[in-house]
Amino acid sequence: MSDLPFGFSPSGDGDDNNRDKNRDDKGSGASGGASGGGESAQNPFGFALGGESLDPAALGQVFSQLGSMLSGMGSGTFGFGGQGKGSGPVNYDLASNLARQQIGNFTPVLERETNAVTDAVRLADVWLDDATTLPSGVSKSVAWTPVQWLEETMPTWKRLCDPVAQQLSRTWEQNLPPEAAQFAGPMMGMLTQMSGMAFGTQLGQGLGQLAKEVLTSTDIGLPLAPEGEAVLLPEAIAAFAEGLEQPAQEIVVFLAAREAAHLRLFTHVPWLRQRLFATVEEYARGITVDFSGITDLTANIDPAQLFSDPSKLEELMSSSASFEPTTTPEQKAALSRLETLLALVEGWVEQVVSQALSDRIPSTAALTETMRRRRASGGPAEQTFATLVGLELRPRKVREASALWRQLAEASDINNRDGVWAHPDLMPDADDLDNPAGFIDRVIGGDVGGIDEAIAELERTLAEEAAKDSGDEPESGSGDDKKDDGNA
Repeated sequence: MSDLPFGFSPSGDGDDNNRDKNRDDKGSGASGGASGGGESAQNPFGFALGGESLDPAALGQVFSQLGSMLSGMGSGTFGFGGQGKGSGPVNYDLASNLARQQIGNFTPVLERETNAVTDAVRLADVWLDDATTLPSGVSKSVAWTPVQWLEETMPTWKRLCDPVAQQLSRTWEQNLPPEAAQFAGPMMGMLTQMSGMAFGTQLGQGLGQLAKEVLTSTDIGLPLAPEGEAVLLPEAIAAFAEGLEQPAQEIVVFLAAREAAHLRLFTHVPWLRQRLFATVEEYARGITVDFSGITDLTANIDPAQLFSDPSKLEELMSSSASFEPTTTPEQKAALSRLETLLALVEGWVEQVVSQALSDRIPSTAALTETMRRRRASGGPAEQTFATLVGLELRPRKVREASALWRQLAEASDINNRDGVWAHPDLMPDADDLDNPAGFIDRVIGGDVGGIDEAIAELERTLAEEAAKDSGDEPESGSGDDKKDDGNA
């Protein structure tokens, strides 16, 4: 579409003078860290030496020489050098540099595009008032470039990735072969940096692709932007619109409505944001690693070869045979809960947006189906998480969730439908998605036994978490309350 209304420019619009040449390219040097990326980055902890055939003295020499080699890399792309940001379970400096390099040139956001986003969100938000009892959650409307998306969402990615990387690092250290552990000693910090570098490489590659494809801040189902900010990405929306036969103006308002609907949930359902992140953390705590491939991998390798032939070191670092995360029953349960919750969010947004826009935008039904297929196909969001930890952000039952919310509203009203979000214990589970009639009967029948106590407990938990984040002690009346919370 060559003429996008609401002030949006086509994806190819603008000459070289209007393009940002990626200011940080000169200093990033990220290409060195990215070489051999892709598959090779899938095993950040693959550097493990074991097997009875290894000479402990030679192994000690390996660690010593490897430490000297890596410490000489400086504090550039690889983050070695005590800069702070490059240390820790994930090298976020490296991730950011690689992502920026993958984004490449991009079209700066024009003032008319920012105004277009503001107008579209304001219009959509007014229409949503008739479709839900939840008030507006938008405090600010903005248009982002891909690099802005990367920078603004990085704090959330850190919160998602740190628990996973920390658990993987602990698991790796605890399972280090005895021969290696004997000589690792002071080198463990260096090895941690190596794993952080590899994890950062994967994250950077995933975020670089994701930044070019996301349409809004909630496009992957998680709240990535600062609270209350409605975000649209004009360049990606322009590219998205070119592949459709729908009026571009309708596409922009439709996406603005989806963003505004998500913000109503994430702003006015206090437990939802925390529950999503806590489920990811719960998944991370269950990570275990199968080290059965280490002995076979290193049995026929002479430690001296690691320095005479650098490809041997790369082979150790990249081989997936030596590092295989395994999925536990607890992780499968956490993943099921996450998928169900994401489906419920997506299904609710779909219903609310359809109800608000169907009589106003003719292409609503077609655009809704397009978004369903886009989510069902996986896409960069799922690939990013699946590559990192095997966690798929795919709500597999969006159609069922959408049907449940629709049937509940038809059988009662939107007050009952939206009232379900008052407490997590009221929410439907995976079985309810397959059998919505039973769930609807419970809601309409008023089966909310114990909800007052549950809400009081939730408020206490939220207050304690807020106090913990601020460094203050919660104003709890007695130790019995804490004991009850722990039992819950």
